[in-house]
Amino acid sequence: MPTPPLAGSTDGPAALRPLLDTVLTALHDGNRRRDGPLPAGGPDAVTSRTRAATHPVIPDHGTGPHDALRTLVTALAEGAADPAHPLCTAHLHTPPLALAAAADLAASALNPSMDSWDQAPAASALEADVTGALAAEVYPHRPTPDALITTGGTEANQLALLLARERNGPVQTVHAANAHHSITRAAWLLGLPRPVVIPAPTGVMDLTALDEALTRLQPPLLVTATAGTTDTGRIDPLADIADLCERHGAELHIDAAYGGPLLFSPTHRGKLHGLDCAHSVTLDLHKIGWQPAPAGILAVPHRHHLDPLHHHAPYLNADDDTEAGLPDLLGRSLRTTRRPDALKIAVTLRALGRTGLADLIDRTLTTAHHLADLITKTPTLDLYDRPTISTVLFRPTDADDHTVATIRRTLLTRGQAVLGRAHTDNRLWLKATLLNPHTTPDDLRTLLDLVDRLTHDLAEGNTPR
Repeated sequence: MPTPPLAGSTDGPAALRPLLDTVLTALHDGNRRRDGPLPAGGPDAVTSRTRAATHPVIPDHGTGPHDALRTLVTALAEGAADPAHPLCTAHLHTPPLALAAAADLAASALNPSMDSWDQAPAASALEADVTGALAAEVYPHRPTPDALITTGGTEANQLALLLARERNGPVQTVHAANAHHSITRAAWLLGLPRPVVIPAPTGVMDLTALDEALTRLQPPLLVTATAGTTDTGRIDPLADIADLCERHGAELHIDAAYGGPLLFSPTHRGKLHGLDCAHSVTLDLHKIGWQPAPAGILAVPHRHHLDPLHHHAPYLNADDDTEAGLPDLLGRSLRTTRRPDALKIAVTLRALGRTGLADLIDRTLTTAHHLADLITKTPTLDLYDRPTISTVLFRPTDADDHTVATIRRTLLTRGQAVLGRAHTDNRLWLKATLLNPHTTPDDLRTLLDLVDRLTHDLAEGNTPR
């Protein structure tokens, strides 16, 4: 077999064209073999089918590029959870924009490594401009805001706690019971005291309890608020929390991985009032932003807040090179080798602009409210609350938690619908996180009909538990 061409070489782009055709055909074939948003049969059946199609993983003799792509991509597509399917609504698992996926392919083909300028000359300039522009969205009134690109909300939250520790010493983190698990994990990884947990009886941080905690705790303190919880999509009272932090001399980090991109919607950005008061903000554009993962962001109000991340490696950023004007990229991440994830973000921002992003956001949130309306009008279903962003919790009327859990797992096993679960108000709820702006009212009615019919079957004893 001749040596395969390299993607970034002179002949690489031409070599990619037939391979890309094979990939697109395989994606189409795999999706066609799957009837719904998830492959039917559950974990054992899916694993068996996938292994049968892809064995052996390392053959003695290669099968060639087209066969390998056709076999593996088809198997993966057939066995995929399809985030573009309107009944795939369990998680913050977004259907990526085709243009962002295409940009991601270009990034992979060019393969710049974002740890030294000589590996990524143009990509480093583009990343600086993209992160600066996104930071200015979060901090519009600060003269020198900045941001880093991360692998997602978890890494961004970890960096936020690290920077707070470097500024202040071993900070005591304070967060509400609704906070993302990555805050507690970050405190553990960084050797910080175990976080103090504030109650959130209404789904958001209790301000009285926060005031009491900040009064009794010893500084340095870092409060972490949430703009878009994973269970209900609620947004903490950010401005009031910022006022309490200022009064008590505490710093504030806001995890807006879910809700942060509402900044691009004139209709909904008011829900984030107070965001710009934080010492750091997490965004995650592979949620609302429709980017292929990863596309996390950590924004800070002043560029110098990122100085503690500076790291000297002479083979990558020698002092005389830096003094001669070559950018030092190691301070832009804790990682060394990094993909140019700024490219897909930049392509999306340029292609859609503010109005295009706002339209996607507004349509998505409108769809969530439409689902809530349908649930309210369905006598056999209970709605938890009106959606704050795009998360809608509901459950069959009078069902117990075991039935709710069984409904979800049965839909997953059958491959008919992908719903999440959330435990709040001492009950288990089905969770629909709507992130597809093309979902129609008919799609939503189909989802509720599936739940209704399955609830009836379970009550009649017709479906194995």
